[in-house]
Amino acid sequence: MQPITQYARSGDVHIAYQAFGDGPINLVVVPGFVSNVENYWDEPDFARFLRRLAGYARVVTFDKRGTGMSDRVAELPGLDQRMDDLRAVMDAVGMEQAALLGISEGAPLSVLFAATYPHRCRALVLYGSFSRFSYWFPTDESLSAFFRYVEQAWGTGGSLQRFAPSRANDAAFQRWWGRNERLGASPSAVTALMHMNSQIEISGVLPAVRVPTLVIHRTGDRTVSVEGGRDVAAHIPGARLIEFPGIDHLLCVGESADQIADAIEEFLTGSRAPVPLDRVLATVLFTDIVSSTEKAAALGDKRWRDLLDHHHATIRRNLARFCGREVKTIGDGFLATFDGPARGVRCACAIAEEIRPLGIEIRAGLHTGECEMIGEDVGGIAVHIGARVAALASAGEVLVSSTVKDLVAGSGLRFGDRGIQSLKGVPGEWRIFAADG
Repeated sequence: MQPITQYARSGDVHIAYQAFGDGPINLVVVPGFVSNVENYWDEPDFARFLRRLAGYARVVTFDKRGTGMSDRVAELPGLDQRMDDLRAVMDAVGMEQAALLGISEGAPLSVLFAATYPHRCRALVLYGSFSRFSYWFPTDESLSAFFRYVEQAWGTGGSLQRFAPSRANDAAFQRWWGRNERLGASPSAVTALMHMNSQIEISGVLPAVRVPTLVIHRTGDRTVSVEGGRDVAAHIPGARLIEFPGIDHLLCVGESADQIADAIEEFLTGSRAPVPLDRVLATVLFTDIVSSTEKAAALGDKRWRDLLDHHHATIRRNLARFCGREVKTIGDGFLATFDGPARGVRCACAIAEEIRPLGIEIRAGLHTGECEMIGEDVGGIAVHIGARVAALASAGEVLVSSTVKDLVAGSGLRFGDRGIQSLKGVPGEWRIFAADG
């Protein structure tokens, strides 16, 4: 469940924050230039990252004044007032000392706080950081182009091309990012904020940091040049720099996101948590759109993205209806799990029926077996069997293994025999059945 949003008083301004997790480490996440503490939880990758932090720390996130759910102000503040807001949040939750995770524009603020209040900062993690604004917008022309975007298209999520280019063709993610823009700050506030940010220059502060520091940067970051992170690491005494591959600026998405989370945990705790591994009996469901490439070519990019949005919404609605758990999307298909095979079969049949009016057909396959639950993912031979069963299905068909058929005896579900099949990469031969929706 999402944590409750609360408010800390900083002078005459109320600062919105959330506190969650009960680990032995205090950790304050200092956000980038706009944020909304509640909107984070609506995006699976962001929510997963926050839950991971909560697994080993007591975490606080907040919206800086003038942004998100914090009070709007007549004039946006400089870094010194933002330090007051950070300190007010720490005081409100009773954190005398905490590690700081400074993200993007939050990094200079975190550096200044660590140097100013070393007794209140036990460690510093800086992601996508910079000491001066030119590492973010190197020229007046690039900044002017951003201001034009804010004036003409703020709230559409179009800035995803810059902040998370690997997700630029993900319509659902762009809608979420557009909402994050709107809930993060108004266009006028963004413009004022960027004018304030353009004055950031903390190069002289870096040598004064005396707390353990980890600097993380993606080498191909399209928003803040990796040179910004290298400069910060080079001038903070004893700082460690880790560069990861990738082009995204958003911490929680794209290439190396899991490795970045690993590095943060290892730095803050002294060890990387073992990958949780459990084995449980589960029914796995694979779905896939039949002839998707040809359909996409016929419709064009925009209409195909719109169709995929309807497809995804239909599947997710039925997963909720039949108590399934979405594991991940694979191409234009889904992998989901169920704790009961009958619900899995009924869900697959409902999806196939409801997808058909969209002008597309899906194929689906189910198998029940012992699965390895690895964090939010699943693995093991049962998953491979489910995928191979799905690959045998024709348009609109829901195929199941004999294991599924046997387990749903007495449920009222009916099946047609599709004979003995060899499943690629899976030993032995398998009897396959088609569900009669």
